[in-house]
Amino acid sequence: MSDYAELHCLSNFSFQRGASSAQELFERAARLGYRALAITDECTLAGIVRAWEASKKNGLKLIVGSEVQIEKGPKLVLLAENLTGYQALCGLITRARRRAAKGTYRLLHEDFVAPLDGLLAIWLSEDEASALPWLRSVFPERLWLGVELHRGADDPARLQRLLELAGDHDLPAVACGDVHMHARGRRALQDCMSAIRHHLPVAEAGAYLFANGERHLRRFDELAELYPPELLAQSLRIAERCHFDLEQLEYQYPHELVPAGHDATSWLRALVERGAGERWPEGVPARARAQLEHELALIAELEYESYFLTVHDIVRFAREQHILCQGRGSAANSSVCFALGITELDPTHSRLLFERFLSRERNEPPDIDVDFEHERREEVIQYVFRRYGRTRAALTAVVNTYHGAGAIRDIAKALGLPPDQINALADCCGRWSSGPPAPERLLEAGFDPQNPLLRRVLILTGELIGFPRHLSQHPGGFVISEHALDTLVPVENATMAERTVIQWDKDDLDMVGLLKVDVLALGMLSALRRCFGLIERYRGTQWTLATLPKEDPATYAMISRADTIGAFQIESRAQMAMLPRLRPNTFYDLVIQVAIVRPGPIQGDMVHPYLRRRNGEEPIDYPSDELKPVFERTLGVPLFQEQVMELAIVAAEYTPGEADELRRSMAAWKRHGGLEPHRQRLTSRMLEKGYTQAFTKRIFRQIEGFGSYGFPESHAASFALLAYASCWLKCHEPAAYACALVNSWPMGFYSPDQVLQDARRHDIEVRPVDVHYSDWDCSLEPDEHGEPTIRLGLRMIRGMREDDARRIEQARQCGAFRDVEDLSIRARLDASARERLADAGALSGLVGHRYQARWAVAGVEEQLPLFAGVSAPSEEILNLPAPSQGEDLLTDYATLGTTLGPHPLALLRQALRAIRCKSSLELQAVEHGRPASIAGLVIGRQRPQTASGVIFVTLEDEFGLVNVVVWHDLAERQRRVLVQSQMLRIDGHLETVDGVRHVIAGRLTDMTTMLTGLDIRSRDFH
Repeated sequence: MSDYAELHCLSNFSFQRGASSAQELFERAARLGYRALAITDECTLAGIVRAWEASKKNGLKLIVGSEVQIEKGPKLVLLAENLTGYQALCGLITRARRRAAKGTYRLLHEDFVAPLDGLLAIWLSEDEASALPWLRSVFPERLWLGVELHRGADDPARLQRLLELAGDHDLPAVACGDVHMHARGRRALQDCMSAIRHHLPVAEAGAYLFANGERHLRRFDELAELYPPELLAQSLRIAERCHFDLEQLEYQYPHELVPAGHDATSWLRALVERGAGERWPEGVPARARAQLEHELALIAELEYESYFLTVHDIVRFAREQHILCQGRGSAANSSVCFALGITELDPTHSRLLFERFLSRERNEPPDIDVDFEHERREEVIQYVFRRYGRTRAALTAVVNTYHGAGAIRDIAKALGLPPDQINALADCCGRWSSGPPAPERLLEAGFDPQNPLLRRVLILTGELIGFPRHLSQHPGGFVISEHALDTLVPVENATMAERTVIQWDKDDLDMVGLLKVDVLALGMLSALRRCFGLIERYRGTQWTLATLPKEDPATYAMISRADTIGAFQIESRAQMAMLPRLRPNTFYDLVIQVAIVRPGPIQGDMVHPYLRRRNGEEPIDYPSDELKPVFERTLGVPLFQEQVMELAIVAAEYTPGEADELRRSMAAWKRHGGLEPHRQRLTSRMLEKGYTQAFTKRIFRQIEGFGSYGFPESHAASFALLAYASCWLKCHEPAAYACALVNSWPMGFYSPDQVLQDARRHDIEVRPVDVHYSDWDCSLEPDEHGEPTIRLGLRMIRGMREDDARRIEQARQCGAFRDVEDLSIRARLDASARERLADAGALSGLVGHRYQARWAVAGVEEQLPLFAGVSAPSEEILNLPAPSQGEDLLTDYATLGTTLGPHPLALLRQALRAIRCKSSLELQAVEHGRPASIAGLVIGRQRPQTASGVIFVTLEDEFGLVNVVVWHDLAERQRRVLVQSQMLRIDGHLETVDGVRHVIAGRLTDMTTMLTGLDIRSRDFH
């Protein structure tokens, strides 16, 4: 054991300064025998929970602290001696961060006026003693002079000066290391990070780089060579004084939601009883009553009533404002959440496990996710801020980490590579890569993987990948506290105005017991609300999610045909390929469909057995009689997380809480491991009870698959409700549904162009943008038979401002526009708006085709006040030649992103036939296994986690869509063609399985040049 504690150490949460993770630092410090390690990242505690976790894992004491630079003042290391000191530190960091822009801080002398009891300070002096009297007054008996030596040429003289300074002022001195990395080998990375921080290449950043690699955790004998024994011993005295631990934090949830005459327990029960009466108007069933009593008792025992009351209050506000919302995830296991109106699934109709949501053994806060309309969620977020105030409510942070492309871009820039090479290297990483590019990718791009500079770039990139890059805000995870949040964790400004975030990542909250409420955004809820509104205005019919007809045969028939472009959750190519095989015809079938194309069932080899059993191709059996109730609803095949948990309870005698621990280990095993104890326990117990080794192995493959992407039954059931609603609307109100999707974009897998092309293939008339009729949003208009058609809105015009469009709507209410000048004057349109309308064809009703419109808007002059109301002299109307069909097509895509004229491939069909490319219509006549060549616009590329590197490409031509499978080897060989082509030719063969047709690619050819500049934008890897 070394007689030393390091009191000044930065982790990689001092962004672009610290070059080692907390785990690396604690692992090395423990190996060197240090007594304690202080993590003192600069004006932040963002990494302190990770450091606490590493401290416990390595059995080495953590001291919580922070390095700060006071504006026009000294530099200090502040250490929390106790809980009071920790709270003072959080308050200082919060004040410094809140007065500065995101990513910076300003700590002022006035911030130290309040008492800072329990906060120790190490003064990092540069021989200037003028600050000493002030520091003594702020930190009486809690101030030390830090001595930091790094084998510089002036170390002896520096040591002597600092010791004299300490002696002259009766100030204890202590040895510190100013540690920036765990080992000397990280110096090159640390140099690069310093250069990145100062926006310079390393070769020009000498003034900002350390002279050597001594700022690492050093052996005690090395320290003893530099520091007098008293300075080393002083580090231990300080460490012994610091006894704060994050376990001492006492978090309390807000209590003000309880009205007079109630406590939290009685008020929650009152709300649940009221809601239960509405959910079960004919009386609460016995099973539901028993479940409610069980849940309420456990909630009271764990004292989580206020949490449920808060979520209920947020949902109540949203519903009062007519904002669609729905709880999902594990909360769907809760009958209390159902009674409170937070979720829409009745758990008593299923075998969902409440312990999946809340358990006594876990004794950790529940996690309720509520989705709101993505366009109106900000209203809900601001309600929470108003309700609790910014001192008690803040969003959770998300730690953004370096991935392959970002890491190689920063390292290459730091090492002085030119911009074109930096971009090419980043492209080599690919969008889905989390590592440096492979040698074959580099060769393909013209790089020599053996080049010494490039090898250095790749090595440093590998070290940087996974490092924190910056803090961003969680999409909607709120932390709300009874007391000021900055007594628990520092709070800082978010990038977005009117938002604040805590400095801890969402994954850190469970470790310290903070409750999070997720106020999430879901585009489909916006689309559904818009669709309901369109139907009500057009037909006078009012629909809600609750009143849509259930179990509609026509809807399930459409789903089974995989006619689901734009539907929720079942619109991806993998899902659409599964639909004709599974053929859902009940709601529970849809629950399975939502969940089955996921890593858990696929990696556990559960999908094909389930399909064979469903289609009567193999008998339904069960591993044992005791597991029949667990697996009966999925034909003897485990498909859901909850079933694995139930299996552990029934077959391995887990308690419900222990089963939830298994679930948590499933979710975390890729990051932290921890499944092995469960493997041994489950296997031994199941073998003892007669289960086969093959079955236990298959179950564990599935458990590992859930670690990649867990999809519990409760989550699938919540999403299946929205999937059914979207499909019912697409089936019975296709024009309104397509219109709502376009108005709610961006969302989903498909662009407005694909949604509109799909609508036209379903014989829905789509009418062009026209200032005589178009609003900002797309709208519905009747055709000659009274059926709805879609009128494109002005929002479709690229670059069109909503304010301009709204003025056009208002001006039109006062009468039709006479001409372009009348439109421009009444709607107060500037030249830019007029030109965009002309280019988009929106003025055709006033002046004719695009060329005529451009001429007309060019003649509109700004009206001077003196001549207000005076008509400008009319110009002679020129009859310009109309654009060709091809010119209109190009301009449509450039200005609107879609066309109502012929499909681009219709104009190219003759040329494509000449090179023997079939259309999607002709492909229907091709038999299974036969060769086929096709060409189409690339409208989407997908690479599911479950697909072992396989890429699914969707091509579109004038007759429909073609699904293409590109195997991993071909994707690697022809990556550039695959990723960059707008129009692609596929030579391969057709495969047909259970009515699902794919072209298996054998060769890819980029045909983009045939489009002659057409602006086609695919939706890739969503």
